[in-house]
Amino acid sequence: MLVLSGVDGGYGHVQVLRGLSLEARAGEVTCVMGRNGAGKTTLLRAIMGQVRATAGSITLDGQAVHDLPAHEVPRAGIGYVPQGRRLFGPMTVAENIEVGLMTRGKGAATREHVLALFPRLRERLGQVSSTLSGGEQQMLAIARALCLEPKVLLLDEPTEGLQPSMIALIRETVTALKATGVATILVEQRVDAVLSVADRVAFVVGGTVAETLPAEELTADAPQFRQYVGV
Repeated sequence: MLVLSGVDGGYGHVQVLRGLSLEARAGEVTCVMGRNGAGKTTLLRAIMGQVRATAGSITLDGQAVHDLPAHEVPRAGIGYVPQGRRLFGPMTVAENIEVGLMTRGKGAATREHVLALFPRLRERLGQVSSTLSGGEQQMLAIARALCLEPKVLLLDEPTEGLQPSMIALIRETVTALKATGVATILVEQRVDAVLSVADRVAFVVGGTVAETLPAEELTADAPQFRQYVGV
């Protein structure tokens, strides 16, 4: 389980996270929602060590990760798919996957498992990743993160700008990951996407979690979506 407790953090003199606490449990999807500027992406970057936590703690299965250098966090078992995907554009699909495998020393069995989740990528292993469609690039970004065999997977608005068929595929993948015991933190603004996959929903306001609710207690017209997200 990933636990954030009283985390502060930001950029230079600009504080973004203010005493933020959150849990991501194995085999569950925790969706993080909030208005633009609420601190959702900064929360993910703090977990990854890209934004230093200036107070509080971040632990994975009881072991501190908040003091690790950023390049060590993936090796601890945390995969990250940032907004915008951040693929190695000039490299092929196969080469991007290989980079993911190298991070934690995974091999052919992991590669086959990931390609089984995304069979379209198997058809495009030799293709330069920058020439893939937006949906295929998102598949590859998730596949690369899954090559770590992560305990925790962080997804920052993975359905943004995608056509409905790709959105459905990503939802199915996130749902399938629950059965493998992966703890997923999903930043998402689409209410329908959240309610279709979430176990719990954490609403972020002003750099802190204002309220966390079981998804089963929420409906599309729940007041929390208007209050915290504006939809």
